[in-house]
Amino acid sequence: MSYFLPHLPSGLHVDQAILSEEDRVVIIRFGHDWDPTCMQMDEILHEIVEPVRNFAVVYLVDITEVPDFNKMYEIYDPCTVMFFYRNKHIMVDLGTGNNNKINWALEDRQEMIDIMKGRGLHYSTKYKY
Repeated sequence: MSYFLPHLPSGLHVDQAILSEEDRVVIIRFGHDWDPTCMQMDEILHEIVEPVRNFAVVYLVDITEVPDFNKMYEIYDPCTVMFFYRNKHIMVDLGTGNNNKINWALEDRQEMIDIMKGRGLHYSTKYKY
């Protein structure tokens, strides 16, 4: 399903996607299109694009072609999904202890929609918007 989702081909494109979105959450899946975990996550992301289009946008980033963020965001897993809002990283609390990202494939589109609607995301209160 990755071919249905927009890919960001460079670090500049990733920065622009995060910086330019004022009103919607930016969801970025870091990984490889050929990875089985990413393929499963891409299917879920493709299914939620339409229902969340008013408050979120989804992008994919190949971690081999665009390694710029691997160290910065500690992307060591084959598939990692991160959330950004108004140029700030959003923490996601799913009870796993790692609140920076989702590093496994969700099995249900409703679970991702629920996360997107704020049942798992925690917007930073450190910054004034």
